[in-house]
Amino acid sequence: MNAGQPGARTLAPKAAMTTRENPWPLRLLTENIKTYVEKMSTLWVEGQIVEYKPRPGTRMAFFVLRDVQADTSMTVTAFPSVLDRTGPGFEEGARVVIRATPVFWEKRGTLNLRAEEIHLQGLGDLLAQIEMLRRKLSAEGLFAPERKVPLPFAPKVIGLVCGRNAKAKDDVVVNASARWPAISFEIREVAVQGVHAVREVCAAMTELDGLSHVDVIVVARGGGSVEDLLPFSDETMVRNAATIRKPLVSAIGHEADAPLLDLVADFRASTPTDAARRVVPDLAQETAGLTQAASRMRSAVARVVGRERERLSLVTSRPVMVEPRAIVERHVQVVDGLRGRLSVALSRMLSREQTGLARAIGTLRALSPQATLDRGYALLRTPGGDLIRSTDQIAKGDLLEGVLASGRLVAQVFGFTPATSDTSASEDDPLAN
Repeated sequence: MNAGQPGARTLAPKAAMTTRENPWPLRLLTENIKTYVEKMSTLWVEGQIVEYKPRPGTRMAFFVLRDVQADTSMTVTAFPSVLDRTGPGFEEGARVVIRATPVFWEKRGTLNLRAEEIHLQGLGDLLAQIEMLRRKLSAEGLFAPERKVPLPFAPKVIGLVCGRNAKAKDDVVVNASARWPAISFEIREVAVQGVHAVREVCAAMTELDGLSHVDVIVVARGGGSVEDLLPFSDETMVRNAATIRKPLVSAIGHEADAPLLDLVADFRASTPTDAARRVVPDLAQETAGLTQAASRMRSAVARVVGRERERLSLVTSRPVMVEPRAIVERHVQVVDGLRGRLSVALSRMLSREQTGLARAIGTLRALSPQATLDRGYALLRTPGGDLIRSTDQIAKGDLLEGVLASGRLVAQVFGFTPATSDTSASEDDPLAN
């Protein structure tokens, strides 16, 4: 109610005069702020562009200007013609000096700057420092591919580091659970921007790395301005991430964002949703793959069995397999023939040898001294065993051994007649020699 209307209360003319019983309506505060801001003159401001997305065809361009030393930023608006006059190099990270007028928006209660001139001052110190840090850590080998640890195929527990009540948390949990219902989570909600982000994110990563049941760690944040993502390029956080033993997934921002944590992590996901897809397999897809693999395996086994059955049928249909004795009988006949010929040959050879043996026996017997004895002759030998051939070998009274055709005798010499030319042995005497 306004003053002058029935029952209207009188509002305090100054802010310092308001009380709990007589407060200002919010609209009066915004009107007074707007009035005060409009009294400010145009001024020159220095800062660094930390967020700028060109939108061709729009009537007004927007970017965020950040103080080069303090954590302070403000949205700046400008007509496209103002940016055109700036020339090339107007991009995130650029350091600029602008001539601007403060503008207060009553409906949103925000204070912005409206730029009238923009002058580039070179590459922004902040992003330049990040680039120098990237080169330094890369030279130390913190981003080397051989340091990367492969992600587990089907983790049981995911350690998730995310903002408090952040959408990134739901993106990971909901999508991962939909793909792999058996998955569990160890969630640590921390500050993911501002002065406490580095300390809290590092502590959460270290804590999850120490839990034996955690298989993989995901650091997730749903994008943001370059300024918002600065903690994830902090040297302390990057070095801490390099000490994590478990597989580490960085899911910070979107495709265009690339904080240094992405480079040191074992895997970079473009978004938290992409991290959920990368970390766990899709149960439906894996089940379908197993079904297809089992079907292909059954078909392959059936083809092999069918092919071998055909080969077995061809083998068993051969004559030798139908009547196995046929091949043996042919060889039996050959062996029988050979045995018969061998028997005949042996009989002939034996008969021939027997005849020869009989002839040899006859000849031997004919030439044997025994045959001479059998005809009535006898052999005389001295007691020493010498055969007596001449009377010169004996003397009267000597005992002699007589060898007959059958048996032996002992005789004594009572006398003998010496040999003469008339009494010499004839050629017909078989004992003459």
